Amino acid sequence: MRFVVTGSNGLVGSRVCALLEQGGHQVVGLGRGAQRTQGALRYIGVDLTLEADVLNAIESATPDVIIHTASMTEVDACEKNPEAAYAANVTAAAAVAKGARKVGAHLVHVSTDYVFDGHNGPYDEEALPNPRGVYAVTKLMGEHAARVFVPNAAIARTAVVFGWPAAGRPNFGAWLVGALEKKQPLKLFEDQFVSASLADSVAAMVAELGERKLGGIWNTCGGEVVNRVAFGQALCQVFGFDASLITPSKLADLKLPSPRPLHSGLKVDKARAQLKAKPLALSEALSRFHAAWKAGATPSRGG
Repeated sequence: MRFVVTGSNGLVGSRVCALLEQGGHQVVGLGRGAQRTQGALRYIGVDLTLEADVLNAIESATPDVIIHTASMTEVDACEKNPEAAYAANVTAAAAVAKGARKVGAHLVHVSTDYVFDGHNGPYDEEALPNPRGVYAVTKLMGEHAARVFVPNAAIARTAVVFGWPAAGRPNFGAWLVGALEKKQPLKLFEDQFVSASLADSVAAMVAELGERKLGGIWNTCGGEVVNRVAFGQALCQVFGFDASLITPSKLADLKLPSPRPLHSGLKVDKARAQLKAKPLALSEALSRFHAAWKAGATPSRGG
């Protein structure tokens, strides 16, 4: 099959490309600027907010499936610059969806648990979104754009994606490792509950949605809901770091520009029952994360 993967330089997108290539598929990666990841895939540098350029790139690739992983994910940056957030998370999503419609490709659109307000988590695929903040609102609008132009699109919601090596800015897990390795004290939220997700596992589930051309909403994330303190403590145990460096804090204490959902997290019963690539228990995710950190391992099949 022929795939287009947007955000192919990113944490999830680069791993999706690698898995699809390993599976024998033809892959075209779309990204901003020069190619920054390895692989034999064809790469097209394109600004996804420019619809005409996106349509040209997609038409030239003639994909069977498009996997849209690209977005603006820095929550506070979105709050401070809603124009940029709208362009990256809504305009670009619509352009990619229009391209999929034009060439008759199946679409997998990667979204987030932040579409929920965090009052009643964890959430299943049928829960009603109620986004708070610019990032959350624009990500839900991106979901709507995907389904307007490709009604049978798959919406793959994930959460707090971490992995090694990092791609671009450090992800939560990579940031933790870097700080704890230097024995730096850290404050982590004890009142924010999340489904922390290993990037390799997310990529495996997302790739499967594309290969099987599945539609509808899917929670493609970690298999356990924990607060950030518990995540950090579990990471310390696996990596051999000093857990006493972690001090619990409250989200409200930081007075961040953008609101965050507190009791978030996603239920993974559907993915666990229907996908071959299963959501991972936290211990397994951290074990794989540690192995990649130690050995510089590349993504492998199997989720």
